[in-house]
Amino acid sequence: MGILEGKRIVITGVLTDASLAYATAELAIFEGAQIVLTGAGRGLSMTQRMARKLSSEVEVFELDVTQPDHFTALTTSLTAKWGAVDGALHAIGFAPASCLGDGILAAPWEDVATAIQISTYSLKPLAQCLLPLFAKAGGGSIVGLDFDNSRQAWPAYDWMGVAKAALESLNRYLARDLGPLRVRCNLVAAGPIKTMAAKSIPGFAKFEDVWSEKAPLGWDITDPTPVARACVALLSDWFPKTTAEIVHVDGGFHAIGA
Repeated sequence: MGILEGKRIVITGVLTDASLAYATAELAIFEGAQIVLTGAGRGLSMTQRMARKLSSEVEVFELDVTQPDHFTALTTSLTAKWGAVDGALHAIGFAPASCLGDGILAAPWEDVATAIQISTYSLKPLAQCLLPLFAKAGGGSIVGLDFDNSRQAWPAYDWMGVAKAALESLNRYLARDLGPLRVRCNLVAAGPIKTMAAKSIPGFAKFEDVWSEKAPLGWDITDPTPVARACVALLSDWFPKTTAEIVHVDGGFHAIGA
């Protein structure tokens, strides 16, 4: 029996089969979960195509995190489908081109606001719309994907780095407020993986060049499996008293100095 046997899991952010969310979805199914995917805008058809590649039949719901009514619709759809939800993966991030690669001074507020709304704030309404469904399940687990940004300034990452640092803070506050409701909130800080999101970051090669050399356990930028395993573990019942945590899955890179 898998560690997610009988669990009902919502997974966002599946765009290609190279994505961390796709690897998590496939492993969650292997470990016994029922899952649904969400997609938005032009990416919705990509998510639907990826759903057909998974090892079991998976429904896809539309969720544009900039549209409040989509969260209401998701609650309604999940209530009709399952009646309760046990976990969710937040793998949502986007920043306009001006927010990446041109330095922190380049982006106008309108672009920064978009990056923060989608990459940071969206965790809050996702959690909020799932709360009634977590309550029906007796609790739940929310896992978000992170790139550890609260202590360093990274090349090219710019406002997405700021958004991810804010995500880490938001996760702590959600953990504080949702803990009494038996909902855990954790992040997985992943090392760089060659995903569609990574390709949108100018200078991503700078991460590639240094990571495998510096990480004590080494690092393979083409292998999302270690990150998926951490996400699935946190979605399971194996961490019943772990919340507000950032689990680094980066080969140990974060702990090593120059």
